[in-house]
Amino acid sequence: MRSRLFFIPLFIAFIGLFFVFEASSIRALNETGDSFYYFKLQIVWVSIGIFLMTFFSFFNYRRLYALSFPLMAATIASLIFVLIPGIGSSALGARRWIDLGIITFQPTELAKLSMIIYLSSWFATREKGQRFLSFMLLLGFVMALILLQPDMGTTIIVFAISIIIYYLAGEQLLYLILLVPASILGFIFLAHTSPYRLRRLMAFLDPSADPLGVGYHVNQILISLSNGGMLGRGFGASKQKYLFLPEAHTDSIFAIIGEEFGFVGAVLIIFIYGVLIYKMYQIAYLAKDRYSRLLAGGILAYFCLQITINLAGMVTLLPLTGVPLPFISYGGSNLLISFTLMGIMLNIGRSVKSPSTTAGHKHHKAHKKTGLGMSPLTVRAKRTSKRLRKA
Repeated sequence: MRSRLFFIPLFIAFIGLFFVFEASSIRALNETGDSFYYFKLQIVWVSIGIFLMTFFSFFNYRRLYALSFPLMAATIASLIFVLIPGIGSSALGARRWIDLGIITFQPTELAKLSMIIYLSSWFATREKGQRFLSFMLLLGFVMALILLQPDMGTTIIVFAISIIIYYLAGEQLLYLILLVPASILGFIFLAHTSPYRLRRLMAFLDPSADPLGVGYHVNQILISLSNGGMLGRGFGASKQKYLFLPEAHTDSIFAIIGEEFGFVGAVLIIFIYGVLIYKMYQIAYLAKDRYSRLLAGGILAYFCLQITINLAGMVTLLPLTGVPLPFISYGGSNLLISFTLMGIMLNIGRSVKSPSTTAGHKHHKAHKKTGLGMSPLTVRAKRTSKRLRKA
């Protein structure tokens, strides 16, 4: 089970490399004069990511407990620093990156990792009294820092992951029931108080209302997918990559996959993700202690949310939020965090027995208890020895 899980993200990342090159070559040529520019950077990120996944697959996940508070403190500090002009860099109206010279770093991606580790460590021990207020204060503070950038997509993911971990911890669940309508109203309020978010919401509800304005991105995605048909145009035959589709090599890369390999190729990618999710679910379900269950549950929630929100945005089931597709979309921050979380999941899996082994152990115990599978002479000898001991 663990060996299969190790190779699935490698396989997806390998597919992603081809499509990063395919979707970014025209843009890279126009911007840098090198059509392989983004492709070569992605190879570097994938290589570092594989190293991180391998390292954390052997790094005892219990040691993360002691690192949870320093990691959370560093995350909050970086979320504050990114808002400071001169430290945080802006692009497309958002201040989300810290320029480190050689590379740019996105603190919001680190926030996803930190919240999973910190909340899992916090709720791993049962405490007397209610922790809901402290939990909401921390979550609200982190979400506020992310919204100031602004980054609505990451805010939703951090919120959802945190609520899922709180639920898995078995804390005061009544508060969660009351929180659901309040959170829905809160996100609606945030959408209406920001003109840009409101236009995005209107474009989601009616993409044809402003096809050359805020609805342009959605319409170009739908054109890409419709052009693909059942079997696609073929590798390298995309027309939308010629700067028609915004963010073709990052958030919208699935549209290029659908255009070149059609419905069949898109379903195949979804199926591979489904296998990945199922393997992670097995580990989370069979985790042997409270801390590992919370960690694995949080990591599983992270991948489910990232994949679902990205793909749902591609087919207009949800508004576009700028959430990348794990292991496929271009970008170092998300790729490294995804590989790191996968490594932690693999390490948890090292202490988990596979379902077949567990079932076999139970089957053996049942046979031993009932005498099934033994020869008649052996069963008779055991019964005779039991009668003699009782006598």
